[in-house]
Amino acid sequence: MFVSGSLKFERIYAVFFSSHKRILLMDILQKFVILTLFSLSLMTADFAQSNNSRTDSIDITIVDSYVTPEIPHTFLLTFFTDINCKSKVIIDKKYEYNVADTLTTNHSLEVDLTGLNFKTKSVPFTIIIQNSTGKEYKTGGFEFELPGEVKIQSESNFMLLCLFGGAVFALPAPTYILQNGESYFSLTKEIPLVSLSSPDYTYPIGYFSAEYSHIFKAPDQNFFRLGYKHIFSSPVIEYVSPGVNWFTTFKGFNGVSAELSLGLVKIFNTFTVYSRYRFNFQPGNTGNNFNEISIGLYSSFFSVYF
Repeated sequence: MFVSGSLKFERIYAVFFSSHKRILLMDILQKFVILTLFSLSLMTADFAQSNNSRTDSIDITIVDSYVTPEIPHTFLLTFFTDINCKSKVIIDKKYEYNVADTLTTNHSLEVDLTGLNFKTKSVPFTIIIQNSTGKEYKTGGFEFELPGEVKIQSESNFMLLCLFGGAVFALPAPTYILQNGESYFSLTKEIPLVSLSSPDYTYPIGYFSAEYSHIFKAPDQNFFRLGYKHIFSSPVIEYVSPGVNWFTTFKGFNGVSAELSLGLVKIFNTFTVYSRYRFNFQPGNTGNNFNEISIGLYSSFFSVYF
């Protein structure tokens, strides 16, 4: 009787413990879903408000502005904007040139100065920016020096800037992994492939991305993801971005992940430092579920806009 009662107690305990784990897991999932939905509703309101109250300004960073000493003399202009926009330049208040006919943050212009007449060696020019709604912003106070007695600026550092930007963009995101009570370290690289244009172009409405992760010393180490991330601008931080992904190891481990990213601070007007929480689950097999916490850099500079 004592042995039978003990066995019954062990069965009841096992059932209770298993049920308790399921209840705990469901509680975590419910909290995550509620948090995500709350963030969505809150950021929708903030996004609508920020669109109405956003300051009318666009930052322009001049990289190059000089005239080549070789004949024919050519005016070279390169600049970046902090949002995607079209642009044109008016030289000496009478010569107008289109710089970018499509929405972009990278603007370059080459003008052959042969046959153009200027009053002084210092030639003023104005940059005109047009956002997605067609509104124009004029920025003056720029000038370049004509060849001759006036000293010419040093050679272009545009290539160096591109190499530096590419190196920063290639940095993977360090990630902490928690699976079945075990901790792992991972490196993840996300590449935004297609971005959806927003009204103000500070950030896209959302983007589709491809992602590769390597988890060191884990049972399943290599993961490939395709996903969509929606971006809500925030007055407190840069943005809040919920997302969903499909992932696979190409070895039978396939699943879905839900995530929430916080854009914390913008650097170089191109990259945004973000933190991200992600929950990965395999339908029908809760033993493979795992959590991720990461920090990385987001940029849509190399993304295709629609």
